[in-house]
Amino acid sequence: MIWGFDASTSRLIQLYIIGVFVSFTLSQAGMVRHWTNQLRGASQQARAGLHRARLINAGGAILTGLVLVVVLITKFTHGAYLVVIAMPILFVLMKAISRHYRRVGEELAPWPGGISLPSRIHAVVLVSRLDQPTLQALAYAKATRPHTLTALTVATVEAEIEELEAQWAERDIPISLTVVDAPYRDITGPVLHYITELRANNPPTLVVVYIPEYVVGRPWEQLLHNQSALRLKARLLFQRGVLVTSVPWQLRSSRRDLQKEQQALEPSDVRAADLQEELVKTRSRTESPSDTSGFTRSDEDGGDQRTSQEAE
Repeated sequence: MIWGFDASTSRLIQLYIIGVFVSFTLSQAGMVRHWTNQLRGASQQARAGLHRARLINAGGAILTGLVLVVVLITKFTHGAYLVVIAMPILFVLMKAISRHYRRVGEELAPWPGGISLPSRIHAVVLVSRLDQPTLQALAYAKATRPHTLTALTVATVEAEIEELEAQWAERDIPISLTVVDAPYRDITGPVLHYITELRANNPPTLVVVYIPEYVVGRPWEQLLHNQSALRLKARLLFQRGVLVTSVPWQLRSSRRDLQKEQQALEPSDVRAADLQEELVKTRSRTESPSDTSGFTRSDEDGGDQRTSQEAE
């Protein structure tokens, strides 16, 4: 807008004037409608005041409307036409957004019968290599106690699959490892096909797919990791009866911010500890220790006062 009008306030002010008088006219017309609705159920005593208020707002609507028409006619070629085009478009856009939210709210309303529980839950953990994030995902999936638990990997390179199977057997992992072929080195297609067949063979069941993901601390690292997982999750979200669970693993770079926060807190912690130690020392100095007679100085003073009072 600034570039199109060369930052000229005399040209930009035309847009402001039209917007202002449109809002003035609509607000005054809205008040006229409000007072008209109030008159329908008002008592005889209140009707006079309501008629007066409606008349005032009607006059304001007429005056601001006349100014709006004059500005539109005289300033139309000076940039006012942009407002005439933009305001209806924005109005239609906002109405469409409101209509969309209303439809979504009606669609998401609770059903009368509620949600039925799945008869069985099948857990599938995606495995690319045997590392710590994979073991964590397997442990988490096993902790949820599904009816079946399968580790799924896609065979893109034969040597890597043989190495993975050897590591799997060496660690004696008590979860079956299922290998699906990927002739075109595509990971998403074979996984979707496997899950679709699993759902087809068990229609009333629920399939939960666990995907290990790396949590990185630098923006450029996100471009190097989790790309296959993002593509796969985007496709799985459209599968009915399938839930996707991300199992995060924080890389060292993601923990740097936490370490910086801890280092920033350390000086205050030290100062707090020093202050606490100083308070303890001050308290120990103010409280003098007992002498051999078993009384403190204040007790002795109090004892002398009580002895003098008794003597009197």
